[in-house]
Amino acid sequence: MSLKTRSVAIALGALFGLASLTAAAQTQTQVTMYYPISVGGPLTQVVDKLVGDFQQANPDVKVNAIYAGNYDDARTKALAALKAGTPVQTSVLFSIDLHELKDLGVIRPFDDFAKTAEDKAWLQSFYPGLMDNGRADGKTWGIPFQRSTIVMFYNKDAFREVGLDPEKPPRNWTEMREAAAKLVKRENGNTSRWGVMIPSTGYAYWMFGALTKQNGHALMNAAGTRTAFDSPKAVQALEFWTSLSKDGLSPKGLIEWGTLRQNFVEGKTAMMWHSTGNLTAVLKDAKFDVGVAQLPGNTEMGSPTGGGNFYLFKSGTEAEQQAAFRLVRFLTAPERSAQWSVATGYMGVSPASYETPTLKSYAAKVPQALVARDQLAVATAELSTHQAGRVRKLLEDALQSAITGQQAPRAALAGAQAQADRVLKPYQR
Repeated sequence: MSLKTRSVAIALGALFGLASLTAAAQTQTQVTMYYPISVGGPLTQVVDKLVGDFQQANPDVKVNAIYAGNYDDARTKALAALKAGTPVQTSVLFSIDLHELKDLGVIRPFDDFAKTAEDKAWLQSFYPGLMDNGRADGKTWGIPFQRSTIVMFYNKDAFREVGLDPEKPPRNWTEMREAAAKLVKRENGNTSRWGVMIPSTGYAYWMFGALTKQNGHALMNAAGTRTAFDSPKAVQALEFWTSLSKDGLSPKGLIEWGTLRQNFVEGKTAMMWHSTGNLTAVLKDAKFDVGVAQLPGNTEMGSPTGGGNFYLFKSGTEAEQQAAFRLVRFLTAPERSAQWSVATGYMGVSPASYETPTLKSYAAKVPQALVARDQLAVATAELSTHQAGRVRKLLEDALQSAITGQQAPRAALAGAQAQADRVLKPYQR
């Protein structure tokens, strides 16, 4: 072969190779995923890495990850895209959106896709406590990924300062009140450090679900058709919550979800209730020894689970929906779940994730990472009903009315219950 002929052959080979790659790219199955992360946030990089790993292992699939702000933003944008006829195959949305998404008829159960023995074993591999908000009517509609419980973060240095044992955090409401009273620091008539803060904006219903669980009460039935906001145990839980500010252990007025973590790391409160999803950020930013404990109880201990599940939408082609199922399986595999837990503080979603070298070595160095997992033993389902957004808003408004002193707890909860009854009546059989 002459040099010229050889050069032509090489050029043609390169051209054919490029054409093959172009054709392969054109035949890739497209999957659109909405994810609840504010654009440019550090978690975007973590999700990008996981998606990149999936695409490397599945070169026939192209994932278009759209970061859509918070959970409500993600739900609104995903549903708007579906209504406009734009294909969306999967999204991480609130686990408590299940009934509402089912009522809208926009999601498919994972059972439709889990056909092999391996698929079916995967469906059964997650912590049962995380599946309470993922199953309905005998089928699995949501797969846990960005999941959490509420935990109590506390400043061990502040505990030492006032003579409290930093290795013995409060185990019940009485002990928390007593510790908070010692931990409050006032200088020149001003409070420079509060004893405890429980956020009352953003996810007040979630915090209230913890308090009612600790008082032996569930806020709704499993079918999501009835609520029990005004029971005596619920009223008692809200009275306890409002007493924290009345007694000077917590600031008056609403406590902002979005700024509470910063208040804690800046030493403005010695204890805070917050999502375990803050664990990595708190440990990184705090300049003091951070303790993490299960929430204190009253008649019992416990926390509702929280966070987001993967859902599969009835959107796009069957091939695209099958590819989305493969993506969810990949991202919730034990090793990926472990990577996500280490990067964020959210819990591993399966027992197998805690057996990975990644989480084993991390937990050995950061034992605080095991608290949320261990709390699953006493966890309950998060408030989830039909017309979930409307019902949550009714409860949130009532809680904030009581916390700000506009209504007594009993009256506020009675009003919320009466309104919830009207909203849910069509779903009661």
